[in-house]
Amino acid sequence: MDNHIINLHTNRLADHFTTNTSDLIRQRYSCRVCLKTPVEGELLRKLEAFAGAISTGPFGTPLRFRIISASDHHTSELRGLGTYGFIRNPAGFIIGTAGQGMLNLEDFGYAMESIVLYATQLGLGSCWLGGTFTRSSFSDIIRPADGEILPAVVSFGYPAENSRKHTIRKLAGSNNRKDWNELFFNSSPSKILTREEAGEFTTALEMVRLAPSASNKQPWRIVKENGNFYFFLKRDNNTKKVSLLNRILKLADLPRVDMGIAMSHFDLALQSLGVTGHWEISNYQISGSSPWEYSASFMPD
Repeated sequence: MDNHIINLHTNRLADHFTTNTSDLIRQRYSCRVCLKTPVEGELLRKLEAFAGAISTGPFGTPLRFRIISASDHHTSELRGLGTYGFIRNPAGFIIGTAGQGMLNLEDFGYAMESIVLYATQLGLGSCWLGGTFTRSSFSDIIRPADGEILPAVVSFGYPAENSRKHTIRKLAGSNNRKDWNELFFNSSPSKILTREEAGEFTTALEMVRLAPSASNKQPWRIVKENGNFYFFLKRDNNTKKVSLLNRILKLADLPRVDMGIAMSHFDLALQSLGVTGHWEISNYQISGSSPWEYSASFMPD
């Protein structure tokens, strides 16, 4: 496969943030309980403008996003769809579609997480919701065209104080995230990448470590080699079975969406630090055998 290079930094999303994106990543948590308060009109307009301006992902997938107000029907439908978590009093939802493309789900995850972090900057809580939305009121609203999919939605609203306290106490400073040594490697999966070896990329990698994922599986693995960063997907036996079922039923492969979230954290953190680079899809392979699935590469300028 020939290298396919996309210069993401022609559209620097971090320029639209007034708060350091790494600070927003640390602040943000899965907010499942919101106040029964509509979001202020000006904040809603800002969120709509930011989401509406994103039309492609870093790998060129056509994307569409809409902000909608929540209804009792939406919340009851979520429970019927079996989506993760129990959401109370959401003010609205971010819904979006991804067109066809080699990394369309990664593009979707990247862009949606960027909107989530922008909502965090506006003081809004949010929660990712994965599920089957093909036949739902969310699909009826955004009306996916042929070839488009609706992989996930995100609820948002003003966080209730008890939700924040409970979640912070539960997470205890992200103690439920995998250790650095399980995620980042130097040249091969057998050699841990130290923070000293990561150098100026340490903060960006730490933001990847803090990224949310379905069932907190954190399926991404990153190998640094010759100054470049290679992103891989690591599936456990359960996600392998689910992935096969998703392909058969033509459902979203959520670990790939999670990979896009991780890429977003990595790139936005680097943009805030003034570090530039570009993404590539290449034929890179780890030396020796590995069950990991190659996703994409980040090449610093």
